[in-house]
This record gives sequence, structure tokens and C-alpha cells, in this order.
Amino acid sequence: MKGPPAPPPRHATASAALEAAAAHPSGVTFVDFREREVRIAWSEVASRARRAAAALADAGVRPGDRVAVVLRTEPMFLDAFFGAMAAGAVPVPLYPPVRLGRLAEWIAATARMIGASGARLVVSGGASRRLLGEVVARARPELGWLAAEDLVRGREGPTLEHARGCVPDDLALVQFSSGSTVDPRPVALTHRALGAQVASLTALVQPTSADALVSWLPLYHDMGLIGCLLGAASYPGPLVLVPPEHFLARPALWLRAISRHRGTISAAPSFAFAYCADRIRDEELEGCDLTSWRVALDGAEPVSAAALRRFAGRFARHGLDPRALMPVYGLSEAALAVTFSPSRSPVRTARVDPRRLAEDGAVAPGGREVASVGVPVPGVEVEIRGRDGTELPEGWLGRIFVRSPSLMREYLGQPEATAEALEGGWLDTGDLGFALGGELYVHGRAKDALVIRGANRAPEEFEACLDGIQGLRPGCAVAIGRTGDDGEEGLVLLAERVRSADPARDAAVAEAARRAVTERTGVAPGEVRLLAPGTLPRTSSGKLRRGEARRRLAAGTLSPPRAVTALGLAVRAARSALALARVRRAGGSGG
Repeated sequence: MKGPPAPPPRHATASAALEAAAAHPSGVTFVDFREREVRIAWSEVASRARRAAAALADAGVRPGDRVAVVLRTEPMFLDAFFGAMAAGAVPVPLYPPVRLGRLAEWIAATARMIGASGARLVVSGGASRRLLGEVVARARPELGWLAAEDLVRGREGPTLEHARGCVPDDLALVQFSSGSTVDPRPVALTHRALGAQVASLTALVQPTSADALVSWLPLYHDMGLIGCLLGAASYPGPLVLVPPEHFLARPALWLRAISRHRGTISAAPSFAFAYCADRIRDEELEGCDLTSWRVALDGAEPVSAAALRRFAGRFARHGLDPRALMPVYGLSEAALAVTFSPSRSPVRTARVDPRRLAEDGAVAPGGREVASVGVPVPGVEVEIRGRDGTELPEGWLGRIFVRSPSLMREYLGQPEATAEALEGGWLDTGDLGFALGGELYVHGRAKDALVIRGANRAPEEFEACLDGIQGLRPGCAVAIGRTGDDGEEGLVLLAERVRSADPARDAAVAEAARRAVTERTGVAPGEVRLLAPGTLPRTSSGKLRRGEARRRLAAGTLSPPRAVTALGLAVRAARSALALARVRRAGGSGG
């Protein structure tokens, strides 16, 4: 499968794109939990980036250095991100400490990623900085840390377009892969790759001056960072940002922002569409009008056609056009998009026989619904390959390979992992899928496949059966394999109960889940275990980590987040401050 020719990049570098956007009257609007808004024009974003670049240079940052950015969705993120680029450095966005019940995990993971990226400086501020000390003390970046609040207080540096004399093949960004099956890896992307990706997205969406992009997606990952922030800066146009933690606490904020700003373009993973359909109350959307929303992208995780239908039905009364819903497919190593569904067309699905798919890879009619994620985007080629590496015809399950001008340069500092993923200009995505009618259907991660009765089965096949069962949190279940005493791998379902559920009803809910899976798949789960909300491990972008869930279950460490108290948080903050003070005394620089 091959997409149309790649359009030429609109700008040579991301900094040049921001410099051009500065002449446009639009900008970035930040929405807080109470729907108060702060708007920053693109011209001001560029001006602040120039001042941030000067501050970073004064702190010792040199062209080519990596700068870790640990900030929430706030204006300071733009200062640090674009400022690093303007200084000729390479930003490394890392997720902030928003899951306070998992602070120990966050500290360990963030220190590991700072080390893996080779960042010489960490920039943080606000609430994030108060919990950063232990991270910096473990990672020991050469230049220490810098307060994001100080970035824009000094002099202004040179114009962004000529900063460092950047060329398209220079490294522009290091973003970490989601880490759904392995520890997150540092994905190194060049300015050329970013430019190619944004150009393809622009050609597909065809934004005009009447378009507004609204997003709650994290800015430390590709869909929110490249698709939304860099996309809006490139074409350019208005961008409205809702912090992801606010969306999770109050999902109506997303749809209310679309209505208020006449949003036309917005994206989310499947769980968010199901989450909104289940959690938003009618009174929260009183007076909301979603008729402006023309592009509603669904990606970043397996697409649930059932969730999209439920979302469309739930919000049709507010003017949502179901033809706006567009399943897509992509991954960090491709900078973002690989395939897009055709615009303004119904969501297409295929019903396949999971047993045939598992036993011999043949796509035959059956009961499992799989959504099409469309055709390759401009400049992209997709092949489905068998175990011997040869390309498979349509109607056969295999491994998905991608060739694209926006592929990563490497996993930074990991030559063996790079060689395993990239060969001859092609990326082995690690995903399984098949082609039908010239469109791609994704069947899950190869490393997540379960061996049941000698056949490989996708965990999503079993997890989808739990959708709609009363007492279970939508999108909060994983199917894993567990070897029994007889040496055979049995099916185990781990599902989080809703917060209001009565644990005394666990047996009845588990039986309903077991019955649903058995009836729809022909496989009876050996165990259905109900868990407290928040127990299942997730990636920084919110994807469930099945392999990690299996490991923790075996180790007896699968437990819910610790309760967070004001006293406990104060102790953590004090410990963080002490750690930062020790770093300064040991010679590390910092704010």
C-alpha cells in the first residue's frame, strides 16, 4: 500500500515554522479547570522563545545539547520547548508528575529517561519543580536544572529562523516511545522528519483560516506535540489547549472548548471517546454546539468502533456529525501518522474469524469487529510481511512495516535496538495487521499476543468483550496469559472496577465478564480479577502496559496507587528541595 507523493515541507526547521507563524494573528489559548483562559499570540510565543534561548545559552547550553523539559500544559512549556530549539539545542519533553499516587515510579522512570537521552540540563517549573529534586539527584545532568519561570526574564536572542544555522538533517527532538511493551526508548527525530510529517498532515486535513485546533493531549508525546502544537504553528492557526489531567477529571471541558472556540480539528485515543460517552452529564453540555467539528481523529491505541458509535450517538443531539470520526494509525518512530481514514466517510469495519486469524493468519468472515485505520498518508508506504520477511497479499495477517520520510533517525544511543527496528529504510512497527480493499486493519502488538490452545490471539479480542459490563471502568482492562500447572497458557482478565462499585458484587461482575468473553470468543477465562481504580500500569501517554501488568501480578506487586495526603505531599516536596540543595552543593548548576 502506498500513499500519494509527499508534499514539500512548508519550513526547513521547526524554529523557522514558528518564526513564520509570528506574522499570523492567531495564537495559543490555555484553558484551566475552571475554564479561565490565557491567550498568547504566536508572535509572543516566538518572542518568548528567543528570550528563553538566550537564557539557556547563558546557562551553558550549546548547539546540539539535549534539554529535558518537565512541564505541564502551560505557557512555560512553549518557552522551554521552542527556546531550546532556538538555542540550537534538542528538547526532550518528559511527562510531569500528575499521578501523585505513583511518585516513586515517576521519579525512577524520569531519572532513567534523562540519562538515556543524554540531557545536559533539566528545565522545570511550577508544581512540577517542587517534586523534581530526587530526579535530578539521581540523573545528575551536567548543567543541573533551571527554573522555567526564569527563561523569559532576560534579553532576547537572535531570530529563530537563523538560530544556530539549523539544517533539516539536524536532530530536532527526542521523544520517548510509549513503552507499552518495553521500557520507553528515546526516539530521535530530525527537522526534516518533523517537516515531512507536518506537511503530510496539512495536506490531509487542509486547514484554512476558519479552522481551530482543540486538544487535551499531552505535549510530551507525538499526537499532542507534533500533530497539534507543531501542526498549528506550521499552517498556522489557532490552538486551544486543555491540560490532560483536567480532561481526565472533567471530560466535558474538551467538548465545551470545541463548542466555545468553534473547534474544527481535534484528536484523541479510543478510550477518550468511550470515557466522554460514559462520564459526561447532560447538564454539563447544555447549550454546547459541536457542528463545527469536522475532523475527529481516533488514534494512539487500538480503535474501538463500538466506542465511536457510542460517542456519535451520545452527542448527536449537540450537532456532532458522525462522518467527522476518523480512525488513524501511527507511532512515535514514524513521528506520528502512518495511515488516515478517508475524510467525511463512515467508519469502516471488518468482521473476522479470530480463530482462523490465530491459527493460520487467514482473514475469514467471523464475529470479531476490527476497524479500518485507512490508507497510507502522503509519502508513506505500508507492507504486511510474513514470518519469513516476504510481503503478504491482502487478506493475510502479518507484521506491519512502514517506509516514510518522517521515520526516526535512531533510538538515541541504542544501536542494537535501532538495527532491530530499522532496516533498508523500513521500520518494523512491532504491530500486527492485515490489508483489505487497500486499507489497513491493525490487530495489536506482536509482543502482546497470547498463545491460547497453540494459536496466537490478540488481547484486544478479549478486552473488547468487557465493553459495557456494569461495574467495570471502560478501557481499563487487560487480557494476559498465565501458564498453569499443566504447562498450558490460560487466559487471565484483569479489570478495574468503577469507583462507586461495591466490592461485594465482584463475584457477579466477574461472572458477567467471564460469560461475555466465553460467548464471543469461545475461550473461557481461567481467572477474572477485579482491581481497584488506577491499579493497572500505564505508559506516560495513558496506554495500558499488559506485559508490566503480567510481571507485577506474578511478583505480587500489582497494587493500586497509594493515597496522597497533604502531609505526604509536603514531605515529598521537602525531600525534593533537600535533594536539589545537595546537587547545588556538589557543584551542579541550577535555578
